[in-house]
Amino acid sequence: MTQAILTRFEAARSVVRDAAALAMKMRPAPGGPKGTLKSAQDWLTETDGAVEAFISERIGMLFPEDGFQGEEEGRTRTGTLRWVVDPIDGTSNYARGRNRWCISLGLLDGDTPVAGIIEAPALGETYTAVRGHGAFLNGQRIHASPVTDTASSLIEMGWSNRVPPGVFQQKIDAILNLGAMPRSGGSGAIALAEVACGRQDGYLEICINLWDVAAALVLLDEAGARVSPFLRDGGLTGGIHILAAAPGIADTLSDAVGVSLK
Repeated sequence: MTQAILTRFEAARSVVRDAAALAMKMRPAPGGPKGTLKSAQDWLTETDGAVEAFISERIGMLFPEDGFQGEEEGRTRTGTLRWVVDPIDGTSNYARGRNRWCISLGLLDGDTPVAGIIEAPALGETYTAVRGHGAFLNGQRIHASPVTDTASSLIEMGWSNRVPPGVFQQKIDAILNLGAMPRSGGSGAIALAEVACGRQDGYLEICINLWDVAAALVLLDEAGARVSPFLRDGGLTGGIHILAAAPGIADTLSDAVGVSLK
């Protein structure tokens, strides 16, 4: 099965690269948001559908026996190996012509993440990982941050309209009380990838979906980060919380925000 996964991974890198070129071609100019609102601050652009359809078609032609699930169309094919795509993660950024967005494509073997590709073409960055083979940014091996002091930590928290404002404020206050610097950048997949590469020391989101994290989960594991049991706790079927952290601050951050880690 390892060779089958490696073969798929190499093919998928080409598919995602072409999908990224499509997304860049369709990218709105900087300015007010171009798209439609699904709900408060939850944007949908023409590119979301076009990129998902492109990836689905290409993967289906290459590996017709594999399952496929996307943010926009849901689970359209079934198989032991399942591809999970967020065609544009960070759509609110993309819709305004900002750079912090990506295409996220993960591969699951049953319920186990085995490969992931996160491509952020406007940033010129591609994160890749295959289980047992390490995690990489633009071909260079990456590792979670060695930081051990929360007072020197940078922690990102994702915002969602599905979370009561009081909960968001409570968690941000807990992060501030650790002496950490809070951020919110608008792309959960990139935020998790940045925990994997040590650019930041933790990421918390109270309600996030499988397509947002399918590629990042294997990145985080291979990079040595600590992660909450997202799939075990219900992430395969619905939106739940996720916490990822550098190992040196993981337990302290977990206790502060009330999210258990594996």
